[in-house]
Formats: sequence, structure tokens, C-alpha cells
Amino acid sequence: MADKHRIQFEPVGIEMEVGEEEKILDAAFRQGIHLMHGCREGQCSACKSYLLEGDIQMERYSTFACNDAEVAEGYVLLCKSHAYSDCTIELLNYDEEELLGGIPIRTVGTRVAAIEPVTRDIVSLRLEPAEQFDFKPGQYVDITIPGTDEHRSFSMATTQSTPGEIEFLIKKYPGGRFSALLDGELAVGDELSLTGPYGSSTLKDGHVLPVVCVAGGAGMAPILSILRHLKETGSTRPVRFYYGARTAADLFYLEAIKELGADLTGFEFIACLSESAQDSDGLQVEEGNVTEIVERREAELHRSEVYLCGPPPMVDAALALLEASNVPKDQVFYDKFTSPATDGA
Repeated sequence: MADKHRIQFEPVGIEMEVGEEEKILDAAFRQGIHLMHGCREGQCSACKSYLLEGDIQMERYSTFACNDAEVAEGYVLLCKSHAYSDCTIELLNYDEEELLGGIPIRTVGTRVAAIEPVTRDIVSLRLEPAEQFDFKPGQYVDITIPGTDEHRSFSMATTQSTPGEIEFLIKKYPGGRFSALLDGELAVGDELSLTGPYGSSTLKDGHVLPVVCVAGGAGMAPILSILRHLKETGSTRPVRFYYGARTAADLFYLEAIKELGADLTGFEFIACLSESAQDSDGLQVEEGNVTEIVERREAELHRSEVYLCGPPPMVDAALALLEASNVPKDQVFYDKFTSPATDGA
């Protein structure tokens, strides 16, 4: 049995135990400590921290997330880090409300309730959990590919108001491992296992700033969950939702968004079409990339909370815009996934 060591997190003063065989981030989840995280694959830097004392070794990671100079200085990615002694680690990003108040990570079985295409390349997958599965608006889970140890990460589009059914919006990729299941291999009644919830891009109850949501592709899912929660809780926060797509044919759930918006304060939905605005009659449409349109329309971004979800290039462009607009980092929420197109999704 591998040795176990103590981890001390500063400046929050939290201690935990970790085995040499497990990654520090996973050990934290196991013990109900919700550290900041994103892709959990060593690609995004959300869990980057600083080693003050101790011996840590990292599995393979992207140097874009943590470059060689940073590693030499003592920076580590907790999702790829194994401890080989007692360690003291300084958390660079953390949410005090979430640290010890997050929902425990669990694995539950589910049954496929429906598989329905909503655009040419996005599918709605509805699952019925075998037991109650709790999560917060904006979070995601890992769904295991049957017969393998592999998983893919997908955000929930629903809320706890429908405990008997969880919806996911999934983009299909040619040759993808999970995409193939959605093209006829998976059927109503089949069983899938999911683990979670993960993610820190959650709606913060009690906050009062206007909400600006920016999404593209299947990134619609967590934004829908957030909008549904705002409606269900009677929130009076002004909400604007920018959704990036190529053409009007790539838009979906427009009626659902309209119905949600009718009960939200100052709600606007802006479809941002990068290729063509044809056939968009009756919609509030802007031509161009979604981040360009947000920049053009949102002069007071720094006075908003911004929720992002979409393809990595969109998220990167949005983060650059938010930094240039002087939006405080604690008003920006996103979970950046690695691209399924490059990892065999």
C-alpha cells in the first residue's frame, strides 16, 4: 500500500490526507474539499498552485498551463500532482464559500430516457438517475464510455427542479468515441454511469450584479441551467445572454430561452452569427464573432458577473476581452474543457 502524506493548504489553513497513488485534486474531492479546477487534464491552469514545502511530482501536463520556468520556481497543477512527502501548498485561486461547502463527488448509475438531435451536430441526451444526484447550476459531470475506463465531461442543462431527469447538450465530432454512441449505438433504456458534480463556474446566490452569459455550441447547456435557476429563485438581477453560432440553422431552444426570459429582469438574448444572418427573422441578431459583439454592446462589463462556456478559442477570446475591460477576476466564471476534436471524443 502506497504511503500517505499530509497536505496543508494556505492561506486557508485546511489540512487533508493524500496517498502517493492519487492526484492531490482527486484526494481533495474525495474528502469534500472543493479546490478550484477546470479541465482536470493539465491543460487549463485553473488549479495552478504554489508549492511552499515538500516533494511533489507531476504527471504529463501542458506547458501552456504551467511553463518550465514556473515549474522551476515551484508552481504545480494539482490535477496532475502526486505528493511524496508532507507538503504545504499555497492556493492561488480559491472560493471560500465553495472550499468546504461544495457538493460531494459521487458516482451514480443512470438510464437513457431520450436522445434527440437539436441541430445538425448537437444532441440532447436525457438521463434518469437511479438515485438523487445533487449539483449546482453551471456544473458538469464525467460520463463513462461503456466498456471502457474513459470518460467525457458534459455540463447539465437542467436544475434540481427536475430530479428525475438530467439533460446534457452534446456536440458530435466525426469519429469521436462518445459521438459514435449518439449515432445509433446508444438507445433509450441503456445504462450510463456518471461521476460528479465538478466545476466552479456556478451561479453565486446572494450576488446582485447584472449577469452576462456568453456561450457557443454545446456551451448552451450550463447557461440554460443558470437561467433556469435564476427564474426558479425569482432573481431580479438583469440578464443578457450572447450565443455564438455560424448561421441561424445552428440556433436551438429559442422558445425555451424566450419563455425563461419572460420571467427574468431586463432579459436580452442576442444571437451572434459569424457567417450569415439569413433566415433569422424575428430574432435579435448581430453579425460577427460573439466576443466582438459583446465588446461592442457591453460598455460596463466591469460592473457585471460574466459566465462563459463554449469552445476553447471562444473562451480564450472572451477572457482576453474581460481582462482588457478590467473585469475583476472574481466576477468571471468558466470551466475550460480540452477540445474533444483533439482527444478522441
